[in-house]
Amino acid sequence: MNNIKQFFSIKDLENLCGIKAHTIRIWEKRYNLLSPNRTETNIRTYSLENLQKLLNVTYLVNSGYKISRISKLNNQEINEYVRNIVSDNSTKNQAINSFKIAMLNYDLHLFSGTYEQLASKRNFRQIFINVLIPLLKEIGLLWQTNTISLSHEHFITNLIKQKLLLNIEKLQYSKPSKKDKAFILFLPENEIHELGLLYIHYEILLHGYKAIYLGSSIPLYSLPNLLSFHDNNIFISYFTIKPEKENISEYLNEFNKVVCTDKMNEFWILGKQILNSPKSNQKNHRYFESINEFICEL
Repeated sequence: MNNIKQFFSIKDLENLCGIKAHTIRIWEKRYNLLSPNRTETNIRTYSLENLQKLLNVTYLVNSGYKISRISKLNNQEINEYVRNIVSDNSTKNQAINSFKIAMLNYDLHLFSGTYEQLASKRNFRQIFINVLIPLLKEIGLLWQTNTISLSHEHFITNLIKQKLLLNIEKLQYSKPSKKDKAFILFLPENEIHELGLLYIHYEILLHGYKAIYLGSSIPLYSLPNLLSFHDNNIFISYFTIKPEKENISEYLNEFNKVVCTDKMNEFWILGKQILNSPKSNQKNHRYFESINEFICEL
């Protein structure tokens, strides 16, 4: 699972580029766009260079260029056309493609260069919500379909985590300006997916609130120690894989017994595990279906 993936099937290209396999075959036959290798059983296989070219071609097509025109360009000219196209939406699409190429090649410099280019025109919130969240959703699907390996996924998510931590650190130098409530952020036991909760931490600090970030896999019995932190505490968690949907109600009830004995304390929950899952009727529990919905509440 952790081996570097050097060759891709036509289905992999379809998943990575968003272009139907049928269309890719037409582009190969009609325009000689790609030159795949073939196995002994005559199945197409594509190199990283093929994939990178198709990502750039897809970007140009989505930007309004006709495939008949693109097919007449060499690889260097295609790269130059991509670099020269500038608009807000196209920058977003090209950045996502560049991040995917950086992931596939384990290319730190491409990731950093792409990020810095975005940062010269956008603030961190715009980068994270408009570019990195869509990228992470794509990466999740690519991993689920075995298009990328676990090492690819870890490489890119750790680089994104670094950017989150850097931007959080910048905000931590300022004292909180709002003192009516405080936030305590944690993940349930055996939950290790931190990116969503880290970004929530960033937003809380950006809005001027007090916050304590505990991180991943926190047992409930350790949380009551924080109740004296503030008169009005809001606990926040992000359920990505834990607890399982069938155990969420039990977990929430246990949280109230162990932690939220005071009506002033609330529990706010995000994450895909709470979507379409049973929710408790406790008044001190709040559910958010998206980060944007959470931001509007701050």
